[in-house]
Amino acid sequence: MRKLETQINNMTFSLETGRLAKQANGSVLASFGDTVVLVTAVTSGQVREGIDFLPLLVDYREMFYAAGRIPGGYFRREIGRPSEKETLTSRFIDRPLRPRFPEGYRYDTQIIATVLSVDTDLDPDVVAITAASAALTISDIPFDGPIAGVRVGRIDGEFIVNPTRTQLLSSDMNIIVAGSRDAIVMVEGGTAILPEKDVLEAIIFGHKALQPLLDLQDELRAEVGKAKMEIPAREVDEELVARVRDLAGEKMNEVVRIPGKMERNEAKRVLKAQVLEALMADYPDREQEIASECEKLEKQLMRDLIVKERRRIDGRAFNEVRPISCSVGELPRTHGSAVFTRGETQALVVATLGSTGDEQRIECLEGELLKHFILHYNFPPYCVGEVRPMRGPARRDIGHGSLAERALAAVVPPPEDFLYTIRVVSEVLESNGSSSMATVCGGTLAMMDAGIPIRDMVAGVAMGLIKTDDEVIVLSDILGDEDHLGDMDFKVTGTEEGITALQMDIKVSGISQEVLEKALHQARDARLFILGKMQEVMDRPRKELSSYAPRLTTLHINPDKIRDLIGPGGKHIRAIIADCGVKIDVDDTGQVNIFAPTSEATSKAIQQVKELTKEAEIGEVYQGIVKKIVDFGAFVEIFPGTEGLVHISQLDNKHVRDVHDILKVGDKIPVKVIDIDKLGRIKLSRKEALSDNG
Repeated sequence: MRKLETQINNMTFSLETGRLAKQANGSVLASFGDTVVLVTAVTSGQVREGIDFLPLLVDYREMFYAAGRIPGGYFRREIGRPSEKETLTSRFIDRPLRPRFPEGYRYDTQIIATVLSVDTDLDPDVVAITAASAALTISDIPFDGPIAGVRVGRIDGEFIVNPTRTQLLSSDMNIIVAGSRDAIVMVEGGTAILPEKDVLEAIIFGHKALQPLLDLQDELRAEVGKAKMEIPAREVDEELVARVRDLAGEKMNEVVRIPGKMERNEAKRVLKAQVLEALMADYPDREQEIASECEKLEKQLMRDLIVKERRRIDGRAFNEVRPISCSVGELPRTHGSAVFTRGETQALVVATLGSTGDEQRIECLEGELLKHFILHYNFPPYCVGEVRPMRGPARRDIGHGSLAERALAAVVPPPEDFLYTIRVVSEVLESNGSSSMATVCGGTLAMMDAGIPIRDMVAGVAMGLIKTDDEVIVLSDILGDEDHLGDMDFKVTGTEEGITALQMDIKVSGISQEVLEKALHQARDARLFILGKMQEVMDRPRKELSSYAPRLTTLHINPDKIRDLIGPGGKHIRAIIADCGVKIDVDDTGQVNIFAPTSEATSKAIQQVKELTKEAEIGEVYQGIVKKIVDFGAFVEIFPGTEGLVHISQLDNKHVRDVHDILKVGDKIPVKVIDIDKLGRIKLSRKEALSDNG
């Protein structure tokens, strides 16, 4: 067993191996404070035939026992599909690792990260990123590591590495940075609308801060690392390559210049079919290899077009954004809607307002969390002209939705200023690159169309990169093929003032600070252009909510009256909801929020709430019902749940010897409130009520 330690944010970060899960190819127990994550890396050791991708599977799971909790639900165990947090963290681990496997590696490989213990003030996600790299680094699995991940926060202008959740509450940024010794390989996070300069400084700070974690892994590898398994070199059939290029070269050069995605894809399909037909007789059972060589030829020609001819597939300049069109109010009965189209990417985005009872409740290690702003991203198969079963959101859909939600959350009004729950849904109708950024733009417009008072307008753009030995070219607003065949996907969202969210994935070894700075500033220029186009359609939220949105009315009642409003088993409040067709939320302070479809429903519900929660006022006369008679007087209910005492001396203007001479249970009598003592006991007078009535 070997254990190494370093210090981060005044806490101990350690990597241990050789004691647990020893049958895995690589196993590391990572600890940061009281947070402990076990990560294993296992390979099948056999090539999976017939595929042209890396079969890497990453699973991150948070066990509720890690926080001393028992899961909810019928089964009381962590089963079924992973939570959104687990899915997103699995992606955080996968993205910086995947490019560092050797080209042609086709062995089924699985990384499992299990949170075993957690200090709920420390997020395990960045711990798992570093631990996954360490497990691969010391294993016999071929991996060009190590890499490490850290989170960067900033409080009062001072950067903090791996801040606690408490510290993040005061931080104006939350950015995950993953990197190798010499380069940044992944960035993901959000900021409180900060300028590019501050974001760049944070990323560079994060890259420097993760170096000690690389040192730990290098030392661990030197002491216990296994020799890497031999991966047979892929034999290149030079004759086959030459024939593919001879058959397809000239036509493929024409294909990569076709601007339209569907036309270009159809031309590629036809060309590949022709090449296969011409070669299958001489190369039977090598269809996958022939198709792979066609794709390599396409990639080379597209990159040559950009690098050598200085032009893109659709003829745009490197910093040019595709044509944009947008509209609002597309759907008559929704609360807010917009269609945003950029080139061949199009998103229909809808905003819906609900009550505070519609907040999303999330069960997680920290307990139950509530979300008042929710964004969902849907990527149906028709948006790319495909046919496939729809089985709910994929990991990619959840990741894209999370990025768009983070981008817009920076401008959404806080719950204390806008009591509505907000749900934004993006339906991607067409996709040719950057559908998540179209979601951000459409989401901004849809919320403004709904009358949601967002702080500012947000737009987003995806940047690309073509890197050669001699040059690095940054591309604005990349197409799908430029993403697929390029070296970087860098999404940046923000307002005119600054960045709200960013996500960067590097497919090569990494990028330098200078390239990152260039990409950020080129992205800003593109973002400002897009915002200008959006402002031509709508430049501020509507002053009024949609007529179909629920109307919110807020009342304040005595907290002691909450039980009267709710009633036994919720009887009273359910009756109001059913009778008036409204939603009612009550908090412990006595604030009552009524969400109603019409003003008439609002008035009716308010009246019923007031009836149930009204309080006696000194000097007021009420029609009460005698509930109980005692020797010294009678208890009279002046309204439901509220009773007072009419002392025998206050029953009549004349002397009363026996209460029964005047009253019986069930009588309706006028009474006047003459006093309310410090304990809330109400003193009533029938005598004064009769005198007031003459």
